[in-house]
Amino acid sequence: MTIKFERLDDYRYRIPATKKMRVPGLIYASKRMLDEIRKDESPRQVANVAHLPGILGHSIAMPDIHWGYGFPIGGVAAFDADQGVLSPGGVGYDINCGVRLLASALTRDDVADCLADLSLALHRAIPSGVGSRSHRRLTNRELERVLHTGARWAVTQGYGRENDLTVIEEGGCMDGADSTAVSERAKDRGRPQLGSLGSGNHFCELGYVAEIYNRRIADAFGLREGQVTIMIHSGSRGLGYQVCDESLRTMIRASQKYGISLPDRQLCAAPLASAEAEVYFAAMAAAINFAFANRQMMTHFVRQAMAQFFATTDSKLGLGLVYDVCHNIAKWETHTVDGEERRVCVHRKGATRAFGPGHPEVPELYREVGQPVLVPGDMGRYSFVLAGTETAMRETFGSSCHGAGRKLSRRQAKKAARGRPIFRELQARGVFVRSDSKATVAEELPEAYKDVADVVGVMHNAGVARKVAKLVPLAVVKG
Repeated sequence: MTIKFERLDDYRYRIPATKKMRVPGLIYASKRMLDEIRKDESPRQVANVAHLPGILGHSIAMPDIHWGYGFPIGGVAAFDADQGVLSPGGVGYDINCGVRLLASALTRDDVADCLADLSLALHRAIPSGVGSRSHRRLTNRELERVLHTGARWAVTQGYGRENDLTVIEEGGCMDGADSTAVSERAKDRGRPQLGSLGSGNHFCELGYVAEIYNRRIADAFGLREGQVTIMIHSGSRGLGYQVCDESLRTMIRASQKYGISLPDRQLCAAPLASAEAEVYFAAMAAAINFAFANRQMMTHFVRQAMAQFFATTDSKLGLGLVYDVCHNIAKWETHTVDGEERRVCVHRKGATRAFGPGHPEVPELYREVGQPVLVPGDMGRYSFVLAGTETAMRETFGSSCHGAGRKLSRRQAKKAARGRPIFRELQARGVFVRSDSKATVAEELPEAYKDVADVVGVMHNAGVARKVAKLVPLAVVKG
């Protein structure tokens, strides 16, 4: 099937529905970005998702789209409660991979002369790398509580502040979790890993607010120019991976059982009302809660390390949580479809929730301006803070982009990095990188990613998310 595109405007392109597609595709991109996007298989994946039963509106892709397992990374799809399906490929392997942002009372000048030592302190404080283990190994009972209560468990154990929970998506705890739906193998993988960064594109980044685009919203978010920030990007570690891996095998059988015709078996799914979907949702929700608790514990480690480094208390340093957003998730939400409010299951894979002003699920602190949307870039350039809009609520089921999006595979990035002094190159840009693995840093070369400013520009100009602030990295801890 040849993928055709219809230009709707400067930032929207439609893939017309063919005979077997139930809805059209919709890609947010500039013309230059679309020329790059169509070089891989991700537009075909957008069209493939549109074949799934019960899909509503469009099969949507954000400008950071690239090829993924089943669904493209950067994909969004909402499904009718009665006719729709639940697909692990629409969530991904790293369930609730997400980002949280802390804002400090420090300025760039306060850290300028100590970045080498400060980056080392953060690296020592946060377990990172392939198979990394936390400072605390959970008992069986503790793990059960984590899977059911998420970030709240961490806060009750002293890993954070009570008001952190008010600015985490879902309050840091996803309803519907059931630890009995999680296999012993998944639990064994997760038990020693809670409170660890992991590897790949996960990071802890110390940066500063380089530019403010919307003063009113930045004030609401507690951001100001020159302010030091911390961004933490991680997910559900081995536990979430195992949940996805096992669920895919179940869902392949379920697709056959329920007669779901698939253009790609990686889109395997089960009807939302089926027993298979209910079990996957319960396990997925438990993994989501694990990831919330994971980021919460690392937040505590960062606060502790910063307080020790500056010989003060973490409260004097500020380090308040601005927000925590999920990337890889399927959730029940209420949206307006064809003029009618409906309960739908929204899959966001490499996409971020972006609810607009006035929505009751936006924290009261931000309700007048819309939900914070955190969009990390690469470790050599910049990241952005956006705010959700009414346009997102109308067009994308309240969703926006989640990052820069890869343009080089990990193998290609390693090849491009061969023989180069990557750490020194980044330090020459003013960024201290700490990692136990040069190979991981090579995979995450800045040029391996699209320019996130282009991605964010599409979202802003299309009205889906509003630019608020630009963050520039100073020090990065990688897995």
